[in-house]
Amino acid sequence: MRVLFATSEAAPLVKTGGLADVSSALPAALRERGVDVRILLPAYRGVRDALAQARERCVLPSLAGLPAARLLEVRTQNGVPTYLLDCPALYDREGGPYQDGSGVDWFDNAQRFGLLSRAAAALGCAGSPLKWRPQVIHCNDWQTGLAPAYLHSALDARAASLITIHNIAFQGIFDPSLLTILGLAPATYSVSGLEFYGSISFLKAALSYADAITTVSPTYAREIQSEPLGFGLQGLLAHRAAALSGILNGIDTDAWDPARDPHIAEHYGPDTLDRKRTNKRSLQEYFGLEPDPDVPLLGMVSRFTDQKGIDLVIEAAPRILRLPAQIVLVGTGAPEFEDDVRKIAARFPGRAGALVGFDEALAHRVEAGADMFLMPSRFEPCGMNQMYSQRYGTPPVVRETGGLADSVVDCTPDTLAAGTATGFTFTGTSGLALLDAVERAVVAYRDPPTWRALQANGMARDFTWRASAARYAELYSRIAPSLLRA
Repeated sequence: MRVLFATSEAAPLVKTGGLADVSSALPAALRERGVDVRILLPAYRGVRDALAQARERCVLPSLAGLPAARLLEVRTQNGVPTYLLDCPALYDREGGPYQDGSGVDWFDNAQRFGLLSRAAAALGCAGSPLKWRPQVIHCNDWQTGLAPAYLHSALDARAASLITIHNIAFQGIFDPSLLTILGLAPATYSVSGLEFYGSISFLKAALSYADAITTVSPTYAREIQSEPLGFGLQGLLAHRAAALSGILNGIDTDAWDPARDPHIAEHYGPDTLDRKRTNKRSLQEYFGLEPDPDVPLLGMVSRFTDQKGIDLVIEAAPRILRLPAQIVLVGTGAPEFEDDVRKIAARFPGRAGALVGFDEALAHRVEAGADMFLMPSRFEPCGMNQMYSQRYGTPPVVRETGGLADSVVDCTPDTLAAGTATGFTFTGTSGLALLDAVERAVVAYRDPPTWRALQANGMARDFTWRASAARYAELYSRIAPSLLRA
Protein backbone atom coordinates (compact mmCIF):
# COMPACT_ATOMS: atom_id res chain seq x y z
CA MET A 1 0.00 0.00 0.00
CA ARG A 2 1.38 3.40 -1.06
CA VAL A 3 0.15 6.46 0.86
CA LEU A 4 0.98 10.16 0.56
CA PHE A 5 0.53 11.85 3.94
CA ALA A 6 -0.12 15.52 3.18
CA THR A 7 0.23 17.87 6.13
CA SER A 8 1.03 21.49 6.98
CA GLU A 9 3.33 20.60 9.89
CA ALA A 10 5.36 17.67 11.18
CA ALA A 11 7.52 17.44 14.31
CA PRO A 12 10.31 18.23 14.84
CA LEU A 13 10.61 20.19 11.59
CA VAL A 14 7.68 22.54 12.20
CA LYS A 15 5.17 22.42 15.03
CA THR A 16 2.35 24.59 16.35
CA GLY A 17 0.22 21.85 17.93
CA GLY A 18 -0.77 18.20 18.06
CA LEU A 19 -1.05 17.85 14.28
CA ALA A 20 2.75 18.01 14.07
CA ASP A 21 3.11 15.13 16.52
CA VAL A 22 0.57 13.02 14.64
CA SER A 23 2.26 13.78 11.31
CA SER A 24 5.54 12.46 12.67
CA ALA A 25 4.42 9.47 14.73
CA LEU A 26 1.62 7.98 12.59
CA PRO A 27 3.63 7.69 9.34
CA ALA A 28 6.47 6.07 11.29
CA ALA A 29 4.06 3.54 12.85
CA LEU A 30 2.51 2.85 9.43
CA ARG A 31 5.91 2.12 7.91
CA GLU A 32 6.54 -0.38 10.70
CA ARG A 33 3.40 -2.17 9.44
CA GLY A 34 4.78 -2.27 5.92
CA VAL A 35 2.82 0.68 4.50
CA ASP A 36 4.91 2.71 2.03
CA VAL A 37 3.91 6.11 3.42
CA ARG A 38 5.62 9.35 2.49
CA ILE A 39 5.04 12.84 3.87
CA LEU A 40 4.33 15.96 1.83
CA LEU A 41 5.17 19.20 3.68
CA PRO A 42 5.72 22.83 2.66
CA ALA A 43 9.37 23.90 2.59
CA TYR A 44 9.03 26.69 5.14
CA ARG A 45 12.22 28.65 5.80
CA GLY A 46 12.94 26.81 9.04
CA VAL A 47 12.32 23.44 7.41
CA ARG A 48 14.70 24.16 4.54
CA ASP A 49 17.38 25.34 6.95
CA ALA A 50 17.11 22.05 8.82
CA LEU A 51 17.14 19.94 5.67
CA ALA A 52 19.83 21.42 3.49
CA GLN A 53 20.62 17.93 2.19
CA ALA A 54 17.26 17.60 0.38
CA ARG A 55 17.44 16.60 -3.30
CA GLU A 56 15.21 17.87 -6.09
CA ARG A 57 12.87 15.24 -7.57
CA CYS A 58 10.70 17.19 -9.97
CA VAL A 59 9.04 20.50 -10.83
CA LEU A 60 5.28 21.00 -10.60
CA PRO A 61 4.13 23.53 -13.24
CA SER A 62 2.01 26.57 -12.40
CA LEU A 63 -1.75 26.24 -12.47
CA ALA A 64 -4.16 29.18 -12.79
CA GLY A 65 -2.98 31.62 -10.11
CA LEU A 66 -0.80 29.10 -8.29
CA PRO A 67 2.94 29.33 -9.00
CA ALA A 68 5.26 26.52 -10.04
CA ALA A 69 7.10 24.67 -7.28
CA ARG A 70 9.95 22.23 -6.87
CA LEU A 71 9.54 18.94 -5.04
CA LEU A 72 12.54 18.06 -2.87
CA GLU A 73 13.04 14.73 -1.08
CA VAL A 74 14.72 13.96 2.21
CA ARG A 75 14.50 11.22 4.82
CA THR A 76 13.59 12.49 8.28
CA GLN A 77 15.16 11.35 11.54
CA ASN A 78 12.44 8.72 12.07
CA GLY A 79 13.15 7.23 8.65
CA VAL A 80 10.05 8.47 6.79
CA PRO A 81 10.70 9.75 3.24
CA THR A 82 9.50 13.35 3.05
CA TYR A 83 8.72 15.52 0.03
CA LEU A 84 9.24 19.24 0.60
CA LEU A 85 7.13 21.56 -1.52
CA ASP A 86 9.57 24.35 -2.37
CA CYS A 87 8.03 27.65 -3.45
CA PRO A 88 10.00 30.54 -1.88
CA ALA A 89 7.38 33.14 -2.84
CA LEU A 90 4.85 31.39 -0.60
CA TYR A 91 6.87 29.64 2.10
CA ASP A 92 10.29 31.29 2.50
CA ARG A 93 9.43 33.97 5.07
CA GLU A 94 9.86 34.81 8.74
CA GLY A 95 7.07 33.83 11.12
CA GLY A 96 5.00 30.70 11.63
CA PRO A 97 3.33 28.40 9.11
CA TYR A 98 -0.03 30.20 9.35
CA GLN A 99 0.70 33.64 10.79
CA ASP A 100 3.34 36.35 10.75
CA GLY A 101 5.43 37.30 13.75
CA SER A 102 2.66 39.52 15.14
CA GLY A 103 0.07 36.73 15.08
CA VAL A 104 -1.83 37.90 11.97
CA ASP A 105 -2.84 35.29 9.38
CA TRP A 106 -0.76 35.39 6.23
CA PHE A 107 -2.74 37.32 3.59
CA ASP A 108 -2.14 34.60 0.98
CA ASN A 109 -2.95 31.49 3.04
CA ALA A 110 -5.48 30.39 0.42
CA GLN A 111 -2.75 30.25 -2.22
CA ARG A 112 -0.16 28.79 0.16
CA PHE A 113 -2.33 25.84 1.14
CA GLY A 114 -4.12 25.68 -2.18
CA LEU A 115 -0.69 24.91 -3.67
CA LEU A 116 -0.05 22.25 -1.03
CA SER A 117 -3.42 20.63 -1.83
CA ARG A 118 -2.84 20.86 -5.56
CA ALA A 119 0.58 19.23 -5.23
CA ALA A 120 -0.88 16.36 -3.20
CA ALA A 121 -3.57 15.78 -5.81
CA ALA A 122 -1.08 16.01 -8.69
CA LEU A 123 0.94 13.16 -7.21
CA GLY A 124 -2.22 11.06 -7.14
CA CYS A 125 -2.90 11.47 -10.87
CA ALA A 126 -1.65 9.57 -13.93
CA GLY A 127 0.28 12.65 -15.01
CA SER A 128 2.34 12.77 -11.82
CA PRO A 129 6.01 13.63 -12.50
CA LEU A 130 7.12 11.04 -9.91
CA LYS A 131 7.55 7.33 -10.61
CA TRP A 132 6.25 6.60 -7.11
CA ARG A 133 2.43 6.70 -7.29
CA PRO A 134 0.32 6.77 -4.11
CA GLN A 135 -2.89 4.77 -3.94
CA VAL A 136 -4.27 6.98 -1.16
CA ILE A 137 -3.80 10.69 -0.44
CA HIS A 138 -4.18 11.11 3.34
CA CYS A 139 -5.08 14.78 3.98
CA ASN A 140 -5.02 16.50 7.35
CA ASP A 141 -7.22 19.43 8.36
CA TRP A 142 -8.22 22.36 6.15
CA GLN A 143 -4.70 23.13 4.95
CA THR A 144 -4.83 20.08 2.63
CA GLY A 145 -8.61 20.06 2.25
CA LEU A 146 -8.70 21.06 -1.42
CA ALA A 147 -6.80 17.93 -2.51
CA PRO A 148 -9.97 15.77 -2.70
CA ALA A 149 -11.66 18.52 -4.73
CA TYR A 150 -8.75 18.65 -7.20
CA LEU A 151 -8.84 14.84 -7.48
CA HIS A 152 -12.60 14.93 -8.03
CA SER A 153 -12.17 17.33 -10.95
CA ALA A 154 -9.15 15.58 -12.51
CA LEU A 155 -9.81 13.28 -15.46
CA ASP A 156 -6.69 11.22 -14.73
CA ALA A 157 -7.10 10.79 -10.95
CA ARG A 158 -5.73 7.45 -9.74
CA ALA A 159 -5.68 7.79 -5.94
CA ALA A 160 -8.39 7.65 -3.32
CA SER A 161 -8.52 10.41 -0.71
CA LEU A 162 -8.99 10.49 3.03
CA ILE A 163 -9.33 13.54 5.27
CA THR A 164 -8.55 13.51 8.99
CA ILE A 165 -10.22 16.23 11.07
CA HIS A 166 -7.94 17.20 13.94
CA ASN A 167 -10.06 20.20 15.00
CA ILE A 168 -13.22 21.10 13.09
CA ALA A 169 -13.24 24.62 14.56
CA PHE A 170 -10.60 25.57 11.97
CA GLN A 171 -12.12 25.36 8.50
CA GLY A 172 -10.07 27.45 6.05
CA ILE A 173 -12.72 30.04 5.07
CA PHE A 174 -11.90 32.34 2.14
CA ASP A 175 -13.57 34.64 -0.37
CA PRO A 176 -15.13 32.84 -3.38
CA SER A 177 -13.29 35.20 -5.74
CA LEU A 178 -10.21 33.03 -5.10
CA LEU A 179 -11.80 30.07 -6.90
CA THR A 180 -10.26 31.08 -10.25
CA ILE A 181 -6.83 31.69 -8.71
CA LEU A 182 -6.95 28.24 -7.12
CA GLY A 183 -7.78 26.66 -10.48
CA LEU A 184 -10.90 24.89 -9.28
CA ALA A 185 -13.81 24.07 -11.56
CA PRO A 186 -16.75 26.47 -11.14
CA ALA A 187 -19.01 23.46 -10.50
CA THR A 188 -17.23 22.85 -7.19
CA TYR A 189 -18.68 26.10 -5.83
CA SER A 190 -22.01 24.65 -4.77
CA VAL A 191 -23.84 23.52 -1.65
CA SER A 192 -22.69 19.98 -2.42
CA GLY A 193 -19.11 21.18 -2.90
CA LEU A 194 -17.00 23.78 -1.12
CA GLU A 195 -19.52 26.65 -0.86
CA PHE A 196 -20.08 27.57 2.79
CA TYR A 197 -22.47 30.44 3.60
CA GLY A 198 -21.27 32.51 0.67
CA SER A 199 -17.59 31.69 1.15
CA ILE A 200 -15.38 28.77 0.20
CA SER A 201 -14.26 26.33 2.87
CA PHE A 202 -11.20 24.17 2.34
CA LEU A 203 -12.40 21.75 5.01
CA LYS A 204 -15.90 21.47 3.54
CA ALA A 205 -14.31 20.64 0.19
CA ALA A 206 -12.59 17.65 1.78
CA LEU A 207 -15.72 16.53 3.64
CA SER A 208 -17.70 16.73 0.39
CA TYR A 209 -15.28 14.94 -1.93
CA ALA A 210 -13.04 12.63 0.16
CA ASP A 211 -13.63 8.89 -0.04
CA ALA A 212 -13.25 8.52 3.71
CA ILE A 213 -13.38 10.89 6.68
CA THR A 214 -11.71 10.23 10.00
CA THR A 215 -11.29 12.18 13.17
CA VAL A 216 -9.05 11.62 16.14
CA SER A 217 -11.39 9.87 18.57
CA PRO A 218 -14.65 7.87 18.34
CA THR A 219 -16.58 10.20 20.65
CA TYR A 220 -15.52 13.29 18.69
CA ALA A 221 -16.73 11.60 15.49
CA ARG A 222 -20.20 11.42 17.07
CA GLU A 223 -20.08 14.91 18.61
CA ILE A 224 -19.31 16.73 15.35
CA GLN A 225 -22.45 15.34 13.70
CA SER A 226 -24.62 17.70 15.76
CA GLU A 227 -24.57 21.16 17.29
CA PRO A 228 -22.65 22.81 18.82
CA LEU A 229 -19.47 20.86 18.05
CA GLY A 230 -20.15 20.49 14.33
CA PHE A 231 -19.41 24.23 13.87
CA GLY A 232 -21.83 24.51 10.96
CA LEU A 233 -20.72 21.30 9.22
CA GLN A 234 -22.82 18.90 11.31
CA GLY A 235 -25.42 18.38 8.58
CA LEU A 236 -22.84 17.37 5.99
CA LEU A 237 -21.09 15.07 8.46
CA ALA A 238 -24.36 13.40 9.46
CA HIS A 239 -25.12 12.94 5.75
CA ARG A 240 -21.72 11.29 5.27
CA ALA A 241 -21.83 9.29 8.50
CA ALA A 242 -21.16 6.03 6.63
CA ALA A 243 -17.80 7.42 5.49
CA LEU A 244 -16.90 8.85 8.92
CA SER A 245 -14.99 7.04 11.67
CA GLY A 246 -13.08 8.00 14.79
CA ILE A 247 -9.59 6.59 15.38
CA LEU A 248 -8.00 7.54 18.70
CA ASN A 249 -4.54 9.06 18.40
CA GLY A 250 -1.57 7.47 20.08
CA ILE A 251 1.38 9.15 21.79
CA ASP A 252 5.13 8.98 21.44
CA THR A 253 5.95 6.50 24.20
CA ASP A 254 9.67 6.96 23.69
CA ALA A 255 9.58 10.71 24.32
CA TRP A 256 7.06 10.28 27.15
CA ASP A 257 8.47 7.55 29.37
CA PRO A 258 9.04 8.19 33.10
CA ALA A 259 11.57 5.36 33.20
CA ARG A 260 14.01 7.30 30.96
CA ASP A 261 12.70 10.85 30.57
CA PRO A 262 15.78 13.14 30.52
CA HIS A 263 13.78 16.13 31.76
CA ILE A 264 12.63 14.80 35.14
CA ALA A 265 14.41 14.69 38.52
CA GLU A 266 14.23 10.92 39.04
CA HIS A 267 13.17 8.07 36.80
CA TYR A 268 10.46 5.69 37.95
CA GLY A 269 8.02 3.05 36.76
CA PRO A 270 5.00 1.06 37.93
CA ASP A 271 7.11 -0.86 40.45
CA THR A 272 9.01 2.20 41.72
CA LEU A 273 6.25 4.79 42.13
CA ASP A 274 7.70 5.97 45.45
CA ARG A 275 10.37 7.72 43.38
CA LYS A 276 7.66 9.98 41.97
CA ARG A 277 7.87 11.95 45.23
CA THR A 278 11.30 13.23 44.19
CA ASN A 279 9.74 14.74 41.09
CA LYS A 280 6.96 16.28 43.15
CA ARG A 281 9.47 17.91 45.49
CA SER A 282 11.44 19.22 42.49
CA LEU A 283 8.30 20.73 40.97
CA GLN A 284 7.33 22.34 44.29
CA GLU A 285 10.78 23.89 44.55
CA TYR A 286 10.63 25.21 40.99
CA PHE A 287 7.36 27.05 41.64
CA GLY A 288 8.20 28.09 45.20
CA LEU A 289 5.48 25.93 46.76
CA GLU A 290 5.51 24.59 50.29
CA PRO A 291 7.50 21.30 50.18
CA ASP A 292 4.67 19.23 51.66
CA PRO A 293 4.79 15.65 50.34
CA ASP A 294 1.26 14.84 51.49
CA VAL A 295 -0.82 17.70 50.10
CA PRO A 296 -2.10 16.81 46.59
CA LEU A 297 -0.47 18.78 43.78
CA LEU A 298 -2.55 19.46 40.65
CA GLY A 299 -0.88 20.37 37.37
CA MET A 300 -2.10 21.85 34.10
CA VAL A 301 -0.16 22.46 30.88
CA SER A 302 -2.42 23.95 28.25
CA ARG A 303 -3.39 26.80 26.00
CA PHE A 304 -5.28 29.33 28.12
CA THR A 305 -8.49 29.44 26.08
CA ASP A 306 -12.21 28.85 26.55
CA GLN A 307 -11.89 25.56 24.67
CA LYS A 308 -9.40 24.25 27.22
CA GLY A 309 -11.56 25.32 30.17
CA ILE A 310 -8.95 27.50 31.87
CA ASP A 311 -11.80 29.74 33.08
CA LEU A 312 -13.21 26.78 35.03
CA VAL A 313 -9.84 26.32 36.73
CA ILE A 314 -9.62 30.03 37.53
CA GLU A 315 -13.14 29.95 39.00
CA ALA A 316 -12.54 26.83 41.09
CA ALA A 317 -8.93 27.52 42.14
CA PRO A 318 -9.61 29.26 45.50
CA ARG A 319 -11.84 26.41 46.68
CA ILE A 320 -9.47 23.75 45.37
CA LEU A 321 -6.55 25.31 47.25
CA ARG A 322 -8.58 25.27 50.49
CA LEU A 323 -9.13 21.46 50.33
CA PRO A 324 -6.08 21.75 50.90
CA ALA A 325 -4.25 21.30 47.61
CA GLN A 326 -1.60 22.95 45.46
CA ILE A 327 -1.84 24.00 41.79
CA VAL A 328 0.73 24.74 39.06
CA LEU A 329 -0.43 26.24 35.75
CA VAL A 330 1.72 26.42 32.60
CA GLY A 331 0.67 27.83 29.24
CA THR A 332 -0.16 30.81 27.07
CA GLY A 333 -3.35 32.16 25.59
CA ALA A 334 -5.80 35.01 25.87
CA PRO A 335 -4.23 37.96 27.76
CA GLU A 336 -7.10 38.12 30.26
CA PHE A 337 -6.60 34.46 31.17
CA GLU A 338 -2.84 34.93 31.44
CA ASP A 339 -3.47 37.81 33.86
CA ASP A 340 -5.93 35.74 35.91
CA VAL A 341 -3.44 32.87 36.18
CA ARG A 342 -0.72 35.24 37.39
CA LYS A 343 -3.15 36.70 39.96
CA ILE A 344 -3.88 33.23 41.38
CA ALA A 345 -0.17 32.59 41.90
CA ALA A 346 0.29 36.01 43.52
CA ARG A 347 -2.78 35.62 45.75
CA PHE A 348 -1.81 32.18 47.03
CA PRO A 349 1.98 32.14 47.45
CA GLY A 350 3.34 28.77 48.47
CA ARG A 351 0.20 27.01 47.25
CA ALA A 352 -0.16 28.11 43.61
CA GLY A 353 2.43 28.60 40.90
CA ALA A 354 2.21 29.81 37.32
CA LEU A 355 4.40 30.16 34.26
CA VAL A 356 2.96 32.08 31.32
CA GLY A 357 4.86 30.62 28.41
CA PHE A 358 5.74 27.16 27.15
CA ASP A 359 8.72 25.03 28.06
CA GLU A 360 8.84 21.45 26.76
CA ALA A 361 11.09 20.27 29.59
CA LEU A 362 8.81 21.85 32.19
CA ALA A 363 5.81 20.11 30.63
CA HIS A 364 7.52 16.79 31.32
CA ARG A 365 8.34 17.88 34.88
CA VAL A 366 4.69 18.75 35.53
CA GLU A 367 3.52 15.36 34.29
CA ALA A 368 6.04 13.60 36.52
CA GLY A 369 5.73 15.83 39.58
CA ALA A 370 2.00 16.47 39.82
CA ASP A 371 -0.31 14.07 41.63
CA MET A 372 -3.24 14.87 39.31
CA PHE A 373 -3.52 16.55 35.91
CA LEU A 374 -6.32 18.98 34.96
CA MET A 375 -8.00 18.94 31.51
CA PRO A 376 -11.47 20.52 31.82
CA SER A 377 -11.85 21.10 28.05
CA ARG A 378 -15.20 22.17 26.63
CA PHE A 379 -14.32 20.08 23.59
CA GLU A 380 -11.24 18.02 22.86
CA PRO A 381 -10.93 16.16 19.54
CA CYS A 382 -8.36 13.81 21.07
CA GLY A 383 -5.94 15.34 23.54
CA MET A 384 -2.59 13.87 24.46
CA ASN A 385 -1.80 15.17 27.93
CA GLN A 386 -4.39 12.88 29.50
CA MET A 387 -2.50 9.94 27.96
CA TYR A 388 0.87 11.30 29.05
CA SER A 389 -0.56 11.69 32.56
CA GLN A 390 -1.72 8.10 32.82
CA ARG A 391 1.66 6.89 31.55
CA TYR A 392 3.31 8.99 34.29
CA GLY A 393 1.08 7.69 37.10
CA THR A 394 -0.67 11.06 37.35
CA PRO A 395 -4.44 10.39 37.22
CA PRO A 396 -6.15 13.04 35.07
CA VAL A 397 -9.26 15.03 35.97
CA VAL A 398 -11.07 15.66 32.67
CA ARG A 399 -14.34 16.83 31.24
CA GLU A 400 -16.13 13.95 29.54
CA THR A 401 -15.82 14.97 25.89
CA GLY A 402 -14.10 13.79 22.71
CA GLY A 403 -10.87 11.88 23.17
CA LEU A 404 -10.92 12.55 26.91
CA ALA A 405 -14.06 10.42 27.22
CA ASP A 406 -12.44 7.70 25.09
CA SER A 407 -9.16 7.50 26.99
CA VAL A 408 -9.97 8.15 30.68
CA VAL A 409 -12.10 5.75 32.77
CA ASP A 410 -13.88 7.46 35.66
CA CYS A 411 -13.00 6.20 39.12
CA THR A 412 -16.08 4.53 40.65
CA PRO A 413 -16.45 1.51 42.97
CA ASP A 414 -17.31 -0.62 39.92
CA THR A 415 -14.38 0.51 37.74
CA LEU A 416 -12.00 0.17 40.68
CA ALA A 417 -13.20 -3.39 41.27
CA ALA A 418 -12.81 -4.15 37.55
CA GLY A 419 -9.29 -2.70 37.48
CA THR A 420 -10.18 -0.20 34.74
CA ALA A 421 -10.38 3.12 36.63
CA THR A 422 -7.68 5.56 35.51
CA GLY A 423 -8.92 9.07 36.41
CA PHE A 424 -11.88 11.32 37.15
CA THR A 425 -14.45 12.70 34.70
CA PHE A 426 -17.24 15.26 34.88
CA THR A 427 -19.86 16.58 32.45
CA GLY A 428 -20.73 20.14 33.48
CA THR A 429 -19.19 23.37 32.24
CA SER A 430 -18.77 25.23 35.52
CA GLY A 431 -16.11 25.65 38.15
CA LEU A 432 -18.36 23.78 40.58
CA ALA A 433 -18.49 20.74 38.29
CA LEU A 434 -14.70 20.73 38.10
CA LEU A 435 -14.44 21.21 41.87
CA ASP A 436 -16.67 18.20 42.48
CA ALA A 437 -14.41 15.99 40.37
CA VAL A 438 -11.29 17.33 42.09
CA GLU A 439 -12.84 16.66 45.50
CA ARG A 440 -13.46 13.04 44.47
CA ALA A 441 -9.84 12.82 43.33
CA VAL A 442 -8.57 14.20 46.64
CA VAL A 443 -10.64 11.67 48.60
CA ALA A 444 -9.09 8.88 46.52
CA TYR A 445 -5.62 10.38 46.95
CA ARG A 446 -5.99 10.15 50.73
CA ASP A 447 -6.58 6.39 50.44
CA PRO A 448 -3.15 5.02 49.39
CA PRO A 449 -4.34 1.59 48.14
CA THR A 450 -6.99 3.21 45.92
CA TRP A 451 -4.54 5.78 44.59
CA ARG A 452 -1.86 3.22 43.85
CA ALA A 453 -4.42 1.10 41.99
CA LEU A 454 -5.42 4.12 39.87
CA GLN A 455 -1.81 4.85 39.04
CA ALA A 456 -1.07 1.24 38.14
CA ASN A 457 -4.17 1.00 35.91
CA GLY A 458 -3.19 4.13 34.00
CA MET A 459 0.43 3.11 33.55
CA ALA A 460 -0.71 -0.25 32.14
CA ARG A 461 -2.74 1.35 29.31
CA ASP A 462 -1.39 0.92 25.79
CA PHE A 463 -1.36 4.36 24.16
CA THR A 464 1.17 3.53 21.44
CA TRP A 465 0.44 4.26 17.79
CA ARG A 466 0.27 0.56 16.90
CA ALA A 467 -3.52 0.22 17.23
CA SER A 468 -4.18 3.47 15.37
CA ALA A 469 -1.81 2.52 12.55
CA ALA A 470 -3.58 -0.83 12.16
CA ARG A 471 -6.96 0.93 11.83
CA TYR A 472 -5.62 3.36 9.23
CA ALA A 473 -3.94 0.60 7.24
CA GLU A 474 -7.24 -1.29 7.16
CA LEU A 475 -9.07 1.84 6.01
CA TYR A 476 -6.54 2.51 3.24
CA SER A 477 -6.97 -1.00 1.88
CA ARG A 478 -10.75 -0.60 1.98
CA ILE A 479 -10.94 2.63 -0.04
CA ALA A 480 -8.03 2.24 -2.47
CA PRO A 481 -9.13 -0.69 -4.67
CA SER A 482 -12.49 0.84 -5.62
CA LEU A 483 -10.80 4.02 -6.82
CA LEU A 484 -7.83 2.56 -8.69
CA ARG A 485 -8.39 2.78 -12.44
CA ALA A 486 -6.31 1.25 -15.20
